[in-house]
Amino acid sequence: MIKDSVCGMEIDPKLAFASREHMGLKYFFCSENCVKKFDQNPHQYVLMTEDPIGSATTGFNPDTRILQVELPILGLAKEGQPGAESISIALEKIVGVERVIINSTYGIVVVNYDPKEIQIQGIVGAIKKTGYQVGGTKTRIGIENIRCVSCVGFIETELKAIPGVLNASVNVATQEASIDYLPEKTTLHRMNSAIENWGYKTRPALSEEPVDQQQAAHEKEYQRLMRRFWFAAMVSIPVLITAYPKFLPIVKDWSMETLRLSWFGAALITIPVLLWSGVDFFTGAWAALKHRSANMNTLIALGTGAAWLYSTVAIVFPKIFPEGTSEPFYDVVSVVIALVVLGQALELRAKGRTSEAIKKLIGLQAKTARVIRDGAESDIPVEEVLVGDVVQVRPGEKIPVDGVILEGSSAVDESMLTGESMPESKKVGDEVIGATLNKTGAFKFRTTKVGKDTALAQIVKMVQDAQNSKAPIARLADTISGFFVPIVMILAIATFIIWFNFGPQPQLVYGLVTAVSVLIIACPCALGLATPMSLMVGIGKGAENGILIRSGEALQTAQAIKTVVFDKTGTITKGKPELTDIVLTNQPSVTSEELMRLAASVESVSEHPLAEA
Repeated sequence: MIKDSVCGMEIDPKLAFASREHMGLKYFFCSENCVKKFDQNPHQYVLMTEDPIGSATTGFNPDTRILQVELPILGLAKEGQPGAESISIALEKIVGVERVIINSTYGIVVVNYDPKEIQIQGIVGAIKKTGYQVGGTKTRIGIENIRCVSCVGFIETELKAIPGVLNASVNVATQEASIDYLPEKTTLHRMNSAIENWGYKTRPALSEEPVDQQQAAHEKEYQRLMRRFWFAAMVSIPVLITAYPKFLPIVKDWSMETLRLSWFGAALITIPVLLWSGVDFFTGAWAALKHRSANMNTLIALGTGAAWLYSTVAIVFPKIFPEGTSEPFYDVVSVVIALVVLGQALELRAKGRTSEAIKKLIGLQAKTARVIRDGAESDIPVEEVLVGDVVQVRPGEKIPVDGVILEGSSAVDESMLTGESMPESKKVGDEVIGATLNKTGAFKFRTTKVGKDTALAQIVKMVQDAQNSKAPIARLADTISGFFVPIVMILAIATFIIWFNFGPQPQLVYGLVTAVSVLIIACPCALGLATPMSLMVGIGKGAENGILIRSGEALQTAQAIKTVVFDKTGTITKGKPELTDIVLTNQPSVTSEELMRLAASVESVSEHPLAEA
C-alpha cells in the first residue's frame, strides 16, 4: 500500500485511479479530484509527500524506498582497485548509503541510498574528498531579471531535486545557474522547467556569448529599467505635490474637495506605476506565493500594494476612518518603486563593468591569421582558423592560436602567460601559444588548438567559472536570506499591532506607515548582493592584473594567507626587462652618464630584449 500524495489516503498502486510522474518519481491518486489538485501545483505535493517512492535511474519500484544512482568517476579506470577501495570506504561510512558497487575497469560507482538520509550531492561530495571527480557535464543557464536573493535557495533546491543533477549554484550577480549533471539521467528542458516554475524566464547564458553581446544584453536591460524608473519618477512629482499640501504655498490654499479630486488623479496615475514600472515585483511575488514562499518581491509588492489599497479606500470611503486619518499615501507607491528600480539599474550597470576584465583578456588575441592553404597565403579572421592549418607569423606579430613550429625560429614574448621578462627562444618542434608576441624571427607553425580549446580561451573560461562560483560566505548569506523575508513579514505585522494599540493618534495611519516602512526598508538585497558582486569585481580585477583566481572559495581562503612563496622571480616581474642600476669599476674612465650615452647609441639599432629595456 502507498499514500495518495494529495489527501494521504492509503491505496493499492494497482487499483489507483491515476498516476503521475514528476521530478523522476511516480505518484498515485485515489480520485479525479486529487489528480486535478496535483496537476495544478505538483511541486507543492512533492515537498509535502512523506514517502517519495521511486528510483533515480530505473523508475518506480513499489517495494523499496531506496534509490539507486550510477556515477562515472574520472581517472578511476586508470587507478584501478586501490582507488575503488578508498571510494568504497568513504561511501560506506555515510548514513543512508545502503550498498556500494564499484566497477574499477569501467570507472563506474553504483550507490543505493535512502533519500531521506542523504542526497546525491552528499554522495558526490564524499567521492570528491577521496581525490576523485565525478564525471558529467557542466552547463550554465541564464535567468532573466533574477534580483531576489531569497529566490536563489528555492531555485537551487528545485534543481538539486532533479535526479541526475550533481550540483547547482545560482549567482545573482551574473544572473546565471551553474549546473553539474549527468546528461543520460536528465535534460536541459527539465532543468529549464525547474527554474521557470519559480516565475523566471530562462535564456542562454550570457557568459557563453561573445563579450560584445554580453554588454549589449546588459545595456538593453539597463535601458529597460531606466525607462521604468523615469516614468515612475515623473509620476512621483505631481503625486508628491498633492501628498504634502501643507508645505506648498499654492496647494495649501486648495479646498478639501479640490484636494480629494487631486487624490483621485494620483490614484489613477499610480496604477501604471504599479502595473508597468513595478510589474516585476508583483509577478515575482505571485510566483513565490504559488510555491507557498516569500521573497524580496513579496516585501515590495505587499508594501506598495497595501499603501495603494489603503489610500484608495481612504479617499473613496473617508467616513469609515477616524477624523484626520483618511489621507492617502500614493507617494509611497511611486517613490518607492522608482527608487528600487533605479537601484536595480545601477546594480546592473555595475555587473556590466565586471565583463571588462574578460574583454581585456580576449583583446589580447590576434584578430586575423595569415593561413597558407593550397600554397597561397591569405589573411582570415582568427575564428575561421582550423586545426591542422599552417600559419605564417612575421616579426612583431601576435601568434593567433596554439600550435607547433614547422619551419623557422624566433624569440617569443610569453610574458602575458608566464610573467617572464625575457622572450623564449623557439625552434622547429617547439610549442607556441596563441596571443603571445613574436619578437625577432619569422616562422610557420601547424595549429593544434583553436577556438575554445586555446590556452587563452581556457583562461577566459576559468575567470568566468570563478565569477559564477560561490564563496562559502555567499552560501551563508543565501541561507540567511531564505529566512529573512518571513521574519521581516512577521516584524511588519508586529509593528502594525504595536503602533495601532499604543501609538499616538491617528493610530491607524501610523500603524500602516510603519508596517509598510519595515516591509520596504528591510529588503535583503544588500545582504545577498554584496558578496557575489564583490566576488565578481575581485576576480575581474585580479584577471586584469594577471592574477587568476580559480574560485570564490579560493578567494575567501586567500584572506588567511600570511606568507607567499614564489618558485622564481619571473612570476612577479612586469613582464619586460628594465634598467635599474649602473655599476662602474673602482677606477672608471667614464662617468655613468657618459656610459649610458655610449650604450644607448650602440643598442639603439638592436632588437635584443635587453637593448630595448
